Amino acid sequence: MFQPANMSLWSGRDDTPDEGAAGLRWHQCVKALSNEAHEGVALLGFASDAGVARNHGRPGARQGPTKLRRMLAGLPAPSVPVYDAGDVVCEDDALEAAQAEQAGQLASLLDQGLLPITLGGGHEVALGSFRGLARHLENQGAHAKPRVGIINLDAHFDLRLAPRGSSGTPFRQIADDCQEKGWAFQYCCLGISRFANTQALFDRAKDLGVWWREDTQMGPGHEDATLRYLSDFMAQVDHVYFTLCLDVLPAAVAPGVSAPAAYGVSLTLVENLLDAVAQSGKLRLADIAELNPSYDIDDRTARTAARCVARLADPAMRALIGTRS
Repeated sequence: MFQPANMSLWSGRDDTPDEGAAGLRWHQCVKALSNEAHEGVALLGFASDAGVARNHGRPGARQGPTKLRRMLAGLPAPSVPVYDAGDVVCEDDALEAAQAEQAGQLASLLDQGLLPITLGGGHEVALGSFRGLARHLENQGAHAKPRVGIINLDAHFDLRLAPRGSSGTPFRQIADDCQEKGWAFQYCCLGISRFANTQALFDRAKDLGVWWREDTQMGPGHEDATLRYLSDFMAQVDHVYFTLCLDVLPAAVAPGVSAPAAYGVSLTLVENLLDAVAQSGKLRLADIAELNPSYDIDDRTARTAARCVARLADPAMRALIGTRS
């Protein structure tokens, strides 16, 4: 089910009487999406617990999009236009219908010339995101086999073979889609936990040609090597779909997720990786997954997620504009 933007969520402190335009915040700049918007960032909520529930995780991610908007509302104003494109809401267990709706909404946003950032929601959001990009590329008459790269910052591969889609299956489902289309499955997963993925998942990742680095390979002293690894991957693709699963961060930074990380990847490195993707000129859409306000402490996870969205939006949009000029 699709719900139009609820602009009442965009409210907060007003510093403009004292500071003028330099005191603007997100809540004073975000506009409801219109057909006249052809340049800027579009925020689409994906309110779903179904994938996490099917994966036997902790429910609560359905409230993620609302919480993320509230956290974004008070941040200093973005330098690019930002539009609220509303929410795709998964009713009960109707996950496949919600993912189909999400894909359609994202394809339309991309066709409109916008940079979509989807606010999750469980990581089942990834399947709809990829399918939305694939539909857009097909709508644009892209090369028969476009070089699409998936960059996932995540403690988990999410390549499970479960018969029904869940938050643990999206990238295996995307691999299946790529096989059907005759596209290369180009997937880079950074932050993998050796203790959160079975040997079967490592074997499947190897069989599928997945690029990955474990969290222990991304600690102090490994930052430059990780950035080079990401750069080498991006050099092989023309279009990037970027997804940040918040459980890649240490539990102290991101407690509000379905499966908090015992080790994790530092926010400093996550932001550096995010910056590299945003500035590449290849980013076509992104999403933030697994925000679970029910288990958050002092809104730590939501604040971190909002910071990542804001950090992604400006440079990514400027880089995208640069590729069009």
